[in-house]
Parts: sequence; structure tokens; C-alpha cells
Amino acid sequence: MNLEKLKDMEEEFLTFYPTGFEDAKFFPTMKKFNPSKLEEFTRENLKKDNFSNPNLIVEAFFKIIQKSVLVSLFDKLKFRDMLANLTSYEKDMLSIEVYELLHGNQKDGFDGIVEFLSQYNLAKWTIISVVLYYNDRQKEYFIKPTTTKNVIKYFEIKDLVYKPTPNFEFYDSYKKVLNEMKKNVDKSLSFDNAAFTGFLRIGME
Repeated sequence: MNLEKLKDMEEEFLTFYPTGFEDAKFFPTMKKFNPSKLEEFTRENLKKDNFSNPNLIVEAFFKIIQKSVLVSLFDKLKFRDMLANLTSYEKDMLSIEVYELLHGNQKDGFDGIVEFLSQYNLAKWTIISVVLYYNDRQKEYFIKPTTTKNVIKYFEIKDLVYKPTPNFEFYDSYKKVLNEMKKNVDKSLSFDNAAFTGFLRIGME
């Protein structure tokens, strides 16, 4: 990993925005993003106690995707159409995988959701990672394919190969890389994981 490039990027960014994402110039962008409300919604609706009601869980999953500015309109519509045709059994299966992803064995849940959504051509990084991110914005990451590929190339991260189909091994390894990068920048750039990867995206442009 090329940390020198990261430090140069940080210096340039803080020259334009001295207080990072709290800078007045960034207020309009951050106000539109405003992830705290959706984090609150996610934690409340996808808490452990609610998983006895698969319909509630699947509906909440959809609402998170629907409300998020991070997911494309095309994927929101495809997810809505999928949801409309799910049987009670399928909703139950999907809710079990979401439970594992958020509260159980994360790898099993991740792999299970990928397998489930693959049937509908919806096994996408954005859809799977957005729920992880909103459930814990300091620990989990939203994975945007273009940004991810650019980060790997720009910062010369070896032994990490991006693939379009989501897989837990990549997510876990990439998360460790990003966590290491976060340690090397000002806290005003890393208070939120999507803000941090947004900083990387802006810096690479």
C-alpha cells in the first residue's frame, strides 16, 4: 500500500477543506447524504428482536435500499420487483441470511445473501454492503465498485483482486486495508466509513 499517496491526498484535501467534512463548503453535500437517520432506522428495524417477523425484516431491507442515496434507482426498482414476487418461504430464507449477516456469522450471512440474490441478478456490492454500512457506519463499509477498483490501483494494494460478484473474503480483506488507511488520516476525514471512502474518491479525481 502506498501511504505516501494517501498523506499527499490528505494534505491537499485539508488545504481546501481545513475542517474536513465539517467544512462549510461541504455542508450542502453532507446534508444531502445525512446517513444518521437511516442508521437509526436500520438499527431499530433490523434489531434481533424483530427477526421473528420475516415480512417486517424483508420490508425494512427494501426501505433501507429505497431510502439510500448510495444505491442506484435501477437497482431499487429491480429489488422492489423481486420483493413483490417472493413467497413467504423465500422471505423467511432471506430474513435468516440478513440475521446472520448482522447478528450471527457474518461470512455465512454474506454468502447466503449473495446466493439468494443471485437468482434475481441482484447480487451486487451496493445492495449487500449498504445494509452492513447503515447498521454500523464506523465498522462496516459501503462498497462502490468503481471507487473500490480505483483505490486498489491508485494506492498499489497488492494481493487484492476486485471481482464483480460480491464475496466475503474480498470484503473482509478490503475492510482491513481501509481500516489501516483510516489510522493514517485526520479524524475529520474518517468519522464515518462512507465519508472516508468518499474522501478517497474525491482525492483520486
